[in-house]
Amino acid sequence: MPITELLARNAELYGQEICLKEINLDLQNSHNVIWKEYELIENNPAGEYRREMTWQVFDEKANRLANLLLKRGIKKGDKVAILLMNCLEWLPIYFGILKTGALAVPLNFRYTAEEIKYCLDLSDSCALIFGPEFIGRIEAVYDQIPKVKMLFYAGEGRPTFAESYDRLTANCSSVAPDIKLSDDDDAAIYFSSGTTGFPKAILHTHRSLMSACETEAKHHGQTREDNFLCIPPLYHTGAKMHWFGSLLSGSKAVILRGIKPDWILRTVSEEKITIVWLLVPWAQDILDAIESGEVKLEDYELSQWRLMHIGAQPVPPSLIQRWKKYFPHHDYDTNYGLSESSGPGCVHLGVENIHKVGAIGIPGYGWEVKIVDDKKNEVPQGEVGELAVKGPGVMKCYYKDPKATAEVLQDGWLYTGDMARMDEDGFIYLVDRKKDVIISGGENIYPVQVEDFLRAHEAIKDAAVIGLADARLGEIAAAIIEIKPGHTCTEEDINEFCKELPRYKRPRKIIFDKVPRNPTGKIEKPKLREKYGASALVEKQTTA
Repeated sequence: MPITELLARNAELYGQEICLKEINLDLQNSHNVIWKEYELIENNPAGEYRREMTWQVFDEKANRLANLLLKRGIKKGDKVAILLMNCLEWLPIYFGILKTGALAVPLNFRYTAEEIKYCLDLSDSCALIFGPEFIGRIEAVYDQIPKVKMLFYAGEGRPTFAESYDRLTANCSSVAPDIKLSDDDDAAIYFSSGTTGFPKAILHTHRSLMSACETEAKHHGQTREDNFLCIPPLYHTGAKMHWFGSLLSGSKAVILRGIKPDWILRTVSEEKITIVWLLVPWAQDILDAIESGEVKLEDYELSQWRLMHIGAQPVPPSLIQRWKKYFPHHDYDTNYGLSESSGPGCVHLGVENIHKVGAIGIPGYGWEVKIVDDKKNEVPQGEVGELAVKGPGVMKCYYKDPKATAEVLQDGWLYTGDMARMDEDGFIYLVDRKKDVIISGGENIYPVQVEDFLRAHEAIKDAAVIGLADARLGEIAAAIIEIKPGHTCTEEDINEFCKELPRYKRPRKIIFDKVPRNPTGKIEKPKLREKYGASALVEKQTTA
């Protein structure tokens, strides 16, 4: 079944029920509301706002966009790009594109003008829908993207080089277009996170998107009574495809624009949120805010919050131990997935396996896994090798890149580039990215293991470990350490703490600095290698 049929079903069955809310609690910036067609259901002097949408309006808006695109000549197989911050319009635009038979092409909101140009060209996008935050970036390249024949602007203050999405769609039919779609039709192009270079274009079909719906619902058991809090960027497979569980169950979701601990807890409390998906830094911030007294849990109604799950990056066991101290009744799950495997959990821990915190888990619903050596032979249990996955959500290919496709897709298996091991109970532990392994004096050092160890230090907020060139050992491990606010830590303190590690795993350089992460929470190690690769100045002491 094409995923668009789920939306049509929900509109028919639950048409007048609220399905989405957008909430902005930014008291300084939210007064600049750029969308005027929805009545603000709350608007106080501080400037907070909330907007909401029913399933019927969601479907109608998707249909209006689809009919506009079809009228403008968009046809099955064309590509239409989306460049928006998280907002109430994001998902109707995505589904409107799919209803034409065209492919949705979500773009990272952090892309520079040059990266936007690169991705539009690589994906062969012929139309772009963008928001007000991107006027300057699009203006810088709009005359350099000849494949893009249509520019639609969503919001107030339309630039002269684009047409108004709001005005044009308002005059289009809200009846679904008669476009036949099948499970095998191409549906979307996503871009890899780019932490190892320029992003690749990842092609998914409708079957792949539907498999994400089923996997998410199977793992986390969404019902019509659930309310999902969506904070991560919707351009990424993770956030959107975890929301697919809400789509399948016909349940509510809230899009929160902001990640401050108080905003998250207030929204959970006021909107009766039951499921929250967090990135590691946001969970750390919530715990830090609790422990510093910045927030007090008794100020919020959190009893209905049943599940906290984390994905997109390795999760330090120490973080979950802290979390369970303050939220002992929460179910917890971690999900491992890639944009190439359509998001929400080709491997997942499972809420019943809290005793295995530290593992990424077991094969997800409908998935197979194996761990292999460089010759693609399975390694003995307990040994480290490359993780490979196989299932209904594997990408079709890297768009227009058969060489890169052949390197990672073989006989239906997706070779992830992640190094892992399997324990005696069949649980998989992520060790590191294949390209991030540090070889020091002939010994393999897996940075994730060292990073997890460092984050257990009471003064450390975040840590990243990279390899630096060394004339004697080939490479040495350098630890970039971000200190918690209000804490003091020295190089000597860290070295003393690391004596519990085997000698070869201990960082040879300690660098106190902020750990950069991309919007999906992954450490941006290329930036750190560029910054510290030539010479790393070690600060002897820092106070945050």
